[in-house]
Amino acid sequence: MRHSPELSTARWRKSSYSNTNGGNCVEISEDFPGIVPVRDSKTPDGPALVIPTTAWTAFVRTLKD
Repeated sequence: MRHSPELSTARWRKSSYSNTNGGNCVEISEDFPGIVPVRDSKTPDGPALVIPTTAWTAFVRTLKD
């Protein structure tokens, strides 16, 4: 059984590409070694995906390419 990290103290930030109209935004937290929690800014009390840092880095690198 996997244990979900406690995210209540996470400091969330939006992408610098997010618009100011509250559109479709993704937020991440960089406070957790080895993982990157990701959530939808429109539902901050909803679930968060927890992605291994290596997978997140590869994902972002692919988007930039």
